[in-house]
Amino acid sequence: MKRTMSSALMLILLSASVLSACSKNENSPQASSSESASASSTAAPSGSASDSDGKPTFENTTLNVAAFDGGFGTAYWEEVVKKFEADYPGVKINLETKKGDVFRDYIKTQFLSGNAPDFIATPFVETFAADGQLLELNDVFDGEALDKSGPLKDKVLDGFLDASMPLGDGKILYAPTGFNVQGLWYNKTLFDAKGWAKPKTWDEFFAMSDSAKEVGASLYTYQGAYPSYNEMILWPMIASHAGTDALKKIFNYEEGAWADPKVKEVLDIFYRIAQKDDLMKGTVALNHTQAQTEFLNGKALFIPNGTWFENEMKDAIPAEGFSFGFMAPPTFAGDPSYAVASNGYYLIPKNGKNPELAKAFLKYQFNEDNIILNVQKTGELAAVKGVVELSKSYVSPAMYEALGVFDQGAKPVMTTWKVTPPLSVNVSEAIFNPLTSVMNKKMTVDEWSASIEKSMATVRKEIEAAAK
Repeated sequence: MKRTMSSALMLILLSASVLSACSKNENSPQASSSESASASSTAAPSGSASDSDGKPTFENTTLNVAAFDGGFGTAYWEEVVKKFEADYPGVKINLETKKGDVFRDYIKTQFLSGNAPDFIATPFVETFAADGQLLELNDVFDGEALDKSGPLKDKVLDGFLDASMPLGDGKILYAPTGFNVQGLWYNKTLFDAKGWAKPKTWDEFFAMSDSAKEVGASLYTYQGAYPSYNEMILWPMIASHAGTDALKKIFNYEEGAWADPKVKEVLDIFYRIAQKDDLMKGTVALNHTQAQTEFLNGKALFIPNGTWFENEMKDAIPAEGFSFGFMAPPTFAGDPSYAVASNGYYLIPKNGKNPELAKAFLKYQFNEDNIILNVQKTGELAAVKGVVELSKSYVSPAMYEALGVFDQGAKPVMTTWKVTPPLSVNVSEAIFNPLTSVMNKKMTVDEWSASIEKSMATVRKEIEAAAK
């Protein structure tokens, strides 16, 4: 989990990063020739030696890499491993990829057994930073970039390295992977054909219920077995309606944060979806790919997801009558618009067997040719300046529209949870698992709020106990 920044500061920093990415920057990286790319790729990283030809050498030439197999798949990792082995002769990379919670559990087990991989790409940071299990990466980002002059940190989107200092002590303990946006997706082809406008407010959203029924669809669905997908609209709604300070209290586990009347008004949106029968039937029993397939087949007008959605479901997209459309979550009338901006993480375990080679591999990820490779293979954009324009010719219109949501008036929000010791409470499950009961009409908003408050009280007690 990341350290909690001041919400206002966090939003200012991220706004700057997003807007700089979405506008053309005369200092953005330019395409390099294969000759210069090859030369820069094999520059000796900090801590390594060089042979007589100037090529880096390492005492240990085997690198164990673990990468999350999520919505962006593994095509990039398979390709970049081959490139790195070619650019660093003699290096052998063992790549391990797993999906979902299997990957999360695998990484946890490897850390506990003292056999952590040398390099990890993951959306899960758990308590690794608080437990002192991660290597400090400041030297990597203070060092020269491989493909242009100047320190590597100057290439990274503003604010992202600040969010990579989870303990608030200036130490970079993980690095940003890709930059993505999360919100609501709809069938743009259908909306254009019907002349429907994207709903800007929740009243407009619910007013589309009859339109959905006319085309044999429900208004909303989500990845029922994984109700935390709804955080993609919950956090923006809270920031919009209750304010960023209210969101900060939630991320700090403060008492009464979930009892805030405006937060409860936000929770009531989900209750209204259930009570008005606007949820697609069977949603709560579906996994993510099942629910997403039903959405693609026209069974619901809206579904929450991130910018990996199109790539993840590329084999299930209908041949006709469908195109991806993206929007920030609706707001209560008069409230500002927000959308979630997020990224995954590169980690180097402190007790890994090959830290210097792992650092070289980390720095390699920020080469422009690899940034473009990642976009080509997955559609994921690296958290570097100028990346949207750099990638424009490689991403779909839907992706470009989604990444431009902040240019259209939405403000960015990131989940910046307070770093904690290991907890008995799974915070995400405590917040979102009761949603299943809400959607099944077995729980009220007050009961949902009280359930979360009870779990957060346990979290606070465990934080206090660990501090003694």
